[in-house]
Amino acid sequence: MNHIENITKLFSKSHVENPLLESFEAGYLHISSGRLVACDPVVTPDKTAFNQLFPKGDFPVTIHKEASSNCIAYSEIVFADDKVDTWVMALCDDQKLEDLEDGEIFGFPVESGMAGLMDFDTQKKVNDYEQELFKKKGADFMGLYEEFFHSYFYDSNGAIDQFAMMKPYPEEANNLLAFEAGYGEGFYASYIGYNKDKQPVKFITEFIEIQ
Repeated sequence: MNHIENITKLFSKSHVENPLLESFEAGYLHISSGRLVACDPVVTPDKTAFNQLFPKGDFPVTIHKEASSNCIAYSEIVFADDKVDTWVMALCDDQKLEDLEDGEIFGFPVESGMAGLMDFDTQKKVNDYEQELFKKKGADFMGLYEEFFHSYFYDSNGAIDQFAMMKPYPEEANNLLAFEAGYGEGFYASYIGYNKDKQPVKFITEFIEIQ
């Protein structure tokens, strides 16, 4: 089964029905520009946004874990309560599906073990926040993971959770979802589900293929 067939089987309905997956609500992602970014927010925070323009607003995100390993297999953003008619791999820049060989994917690399979903505006704010911290702390700056991400995942008692919705500036609406990516390091593709009017309904990123 290829990736698109598998995504179609799992996510074309309004909810996932697969005993190999456990689903968790992750909160609402704020989309301000309509340009969505999926990246390793620690190693490649400047990853290019996808070509598709998405609706603006606040949209629910669901994390789907592989039940046997408790590792995150899929992230799912739902833009509309509508039936998915077709699925297409999400593309950036001048990527073309016809350039792929059988079984190949376009996606983003994860080296830190963490993936992130955010609007392009939020991406810029996270980078601004990092520069502000660096200028403020100088030699004491420990890096964006320690300064920003770490406290959402660990406290004095150990690990808190595998995913978290967070804001670089708490008083603003822009946020991002950061979470453990599959089994860790890898190269991961995303897929867009369109309705019959060719409007985006869902956005799925696959970290572990569940059949």
